[in-house]
Amino acid sequence: MPEVIVYAVEGRTPEQKKMLMQKITTAVHESFGTQPDRIVVQIVEAKADNKTRGGVLYSER
Repeated sequence: MPEVIVYAVEGRTPEQKKMLMQKITTAVHESFGTQPDRIVVQIVEAKADNKTRGGVLYSER
């Protein structure tokens, strides 16, 4: 059972997240041959003030 975890800064709509999870499921199904109902996709969201890139908070970008 493949499991894909996506880490992202919060702010996407539920529709955007659903679309991403559906496309990842399709890609894993096509690449691995795993049945879609056996594929787990999870989005882990971080607050923009809890994540940095190059030492700069995402909330300050």
